[in-house]
Amino acid sequence: MAVVRMDAAFINSLTPAMIPPGKDKITFYSDRDKGLMIELRATGGATFYQRYYNEYGKLRAKRIAAVGDITLDQARKAGAKIRGQAALGEDPVEAKREKRATPTYGEYAPRYLAHTATYQRSPETTEQYMRRHILPRWRKVLLSDIRQEDAALWLGEMAQKGFAPATIERARVVFSHSLKLALQWGVPGLSKNPVVGIPRPPLNNARERYLTTEEAQRLKSAVEQSRNKQLKYIIGLLIQCGCRVSELLHAEWSHFDLERRLWRVAQSKTGKARFVPLSQGALDLIAELPRYDRCPYLIPNPKTLKPWVGIFMSWDTARKQAGMPDLRIHDLRHSAASFMAGAGIDLYTIGKVLGHANYKTTQRYAHLQSDQLIAAVEAGAAKLGVQWTQSR
Repeated sequence: MAVVRMDAAFINSLTPAMIPPGKDKITFYSDRDKGLMIELRATGGATFYQRYYNEYGKLRAKRIAAVGDITLDQARKAGAKIRGQAALGEDPVEAKREKRATPTYGEYAPRYLAHTATYQRSPETTEQYMRRHILPRWRKVLLSDIRQEDAALWLGEMAQKGFAPATIERARVVFSHSLKLALQWGVPGLSKNPVVGIPRPPLNNARERYLTTEEAQRLKSAVEQSRNKQLKYIIGLLIQCGCRVSELLHAEWSHFDLERRLWRVAQSKTGKARFVPLSQGALDLIAELPRYDRCPYLIPNPKTLKPWVGIFMSWDTARKQAGMPDLRIHDLRHSAASFMAGAGIDLYTIGKVLGHANYKTTQRYAHLQSDQLIAAVEAGAAKLGVQWTQSR
């Protein structure tokens, strides 16, 4: 150990000749700056280092910079900062190693997508949000550099660009979930999820659009004329059963107990299996369905004998021919609920038929029962038989 008076004159005197014979380097320690040292190598290069003890009492040395790249005063200040970090329980050497091991979000994203593809029913949707909205902003950013403020600004910018609130919310959910898993997996660079805690405006996407009986008849005529011969069955069963499109397109014959008039939806949106009761109209439609050899699906694409990837083109043509270009295919589910409510069915039963996990979701149909409720109070008042006001 060589303890020296480390000053400008000493640094200017550094030369490989100071290295003992048979050695390839020598280390000099400052007599006034605790832990500050210079490593001089046989090649003539010299480097400032700062020694410190980590929280476990282990002696570490953190490289500061090459002698000549910074001044001695700058090296002293940097060394003092390192000692201060160590005194607070930080380990600058480990922090640097973690920084080097920290991936960018673009490097981490494929791992997340590969994982979601193993259990999500529609991993292509997650991939789409990742590709269109998340990676363009975060691809080159280290996980350790993702700040809550920047994430909040990004979501705000999406709103300013005119993206729908539901799109922004889905992008936020995918981004947040990916960082949550990175934390669980111990990916270097994250100590918390920066998306958690960002305030978000309430999402109100409960659009009210219901078919009338006359509109339903027009739609029936349009789908019967469609070039897609399966469309009339798809639309008919959506209205008859009030199910979700994805549930119907992936339905298999083995899921149906026609004698008991029940359809078991194995994978619903809530993640739980549920039973859909079948009306006589639904049973009649199912009886007309064409059957294909070695095909388990109820209404497959006749060309592939697999579930439809999408039916938008044929649906879009049919709704326009029916004079309802604003009608969404999901509105058929709302319409099924409205017809049940109009027939006097209580909201609890409607929620069970539709597979709502939350009763509040069914509450949107409460106003559709107004005629039945009015009729109920009128019947009660008539039964009472007492006139509480003076007759006119």
